[in-house]
Amino acid sequence: MNNSDLCWMSAADLAAAIARKKVSPLEVVDAVLSRIDTLKQLNAYVTLDADRARQAAKTAERAVTRRSAKLGPLHGVPFSVKDLIITRDVRTTFGTPLYRDNVPTEDAPPVERLKAAGAIMLGKTNTPTLGWVGVTDNLLFGATRNPWSLGHTPGGSSGGAGAAVAAGLAPLALGTDGGGSIRKPAAWCGIFGFKASWGRIAVYPASAAWSLSHHGPMTRTVKDAALMMNACAAPDDRDQYSLPATGVDYVKALKGSLKGLRVAWSETLGIAPAVDPEVRAATAKAARSFRELGCRVESADPTWPSPYDCWRTIFLGGIGARLAPYLDRRDEIDPGLLPIVEEAQKMPPTKYVQAWFDRLAWWQHARQFFERYDLLLSPTVACPPLRIGDFYPAEIGGVKVGREAASVFTYPFNMTGQPAATVPCGFTKAGLPIGLQIIGRRYADVTVLRASAAFEAAHPWAQHRPAVG
Repeated sequence: MNNSDLCWMSAADLAAAIARKKVSPLEVVDAVLSRIDTLKQLNAYVTLDADRARQAAKTAERAVTRRSAKLGPLHGVPFSVKDLIITRDVRTTFGTPLYRDNVPTEDAPPVERLKAAGAIMLGKTNTPTLGWVGVTDNLLFGATRNPWSLGHTPGGSSGGAGAAVAAGLAPLALGTDGGGSIRKPAAWCGIFGFKASWGRIAVYPASAAWSLSHHGPMTRTVKDAALMMNACAAPDDRDQYSLPATGVDYVKALKGSLKGLRVAWSETLGIAPAVDPEVRAATAKAARSFRELGCRVESADPTWPSPYDCWRTIFLGGIGARLAPYLDRRDEIDPGLLPIVEEAQKMPPTKYVQAWFDRLAWWQHARQFFERYDLLLSPTVACPPLRIGDFYPAEIGGVKVGREAASVFTYPFNMTGQPAATVPCGFTKAGLPIGLQIIGRRYADVTVLRASAAFEAAHPWAQHRPAVG
């Protein structure tokens, strides 16, 4: 088996091959590290922990040869971690020069659990400062490029993670999502991304937008994401809002039927100012295919009001609070972020508190909608990937739009904490990936993953690979 084959194997297949001694963990780690070096132009990884990864691979290799050794479900499988998530003894910069030398002394809960399952961490992937925007660029490391087109962004804020998985630079990536930061880059990179129910994967330390932010898997297959969920979905006392363990085997749960599920398809969620015609066509076709999977599908645009102002106040208020102490080091804060910090400083406390009340009230709109439907389908992102250097689309489908327009389908479900995934569902004429979003009822993670797996089985995507490298 050559190095290229190893780089494109799923985590499930790699773990099985390693357990059967068909391939060694060190071979796998070396193959992926070599490919990372070959594809430096993507700027997906910003910190590599190659020596420790190789040492861990050698230890994993010795374990395979011992009859008494009990191998974890991800034994020897490499993974990456977004640079917003702390990692023991490995630099974590949060995408800013302010933390260029920050080396945590502990792992975040999901990192700890992936390692306990036998996975091997390769390094950290790029992110905008504190995940503040839906593209991946920062003063410390620069822009990450989309493997499908180097002139385009992979999205953000988990753009380094999305680019890494899409380019064969490790099959598993741990990302974060405070307004679409897993789903948006997954959609724009042609991979699977899953934002589990808030609290399902423990978050520590709390992010700037703690009540909106989730940690979650980004993978090339749904089964690989389910394997990550098996490892990561558990409570942790460091996160007092983490949910109790359910005992669910997410891999086994993928096999259930979708027959009879009530599914709503919405092209706009009732709040999108515009949707790119190619995105609309591809996602509408994908939504219709759920009828073939046994679902009852109907078009249904919700009538709820836009929650953007509420989400923005909470999200940017948190980032503003985190960066306000560093305003005397303005040259180390991204220029686009400075006005946000200054705006947050001028915000009266009552506005921030009112946003929390507004959020609680807005949940009632989603709650009532999901009393009727089991799943809601929508485009994941309103437009195809942006060009490097653009942070927001000026227009979509010929319609001038505001800065929230590209992410209008994702941030509402950070407000509600509902599970939401994105599945690849096609390409634009220019060859850029398009994603379909699948949103479930509160805590219905299994239903969302099962629906994603059923769609993947009917319309497989993992065989599509970018030509880069």
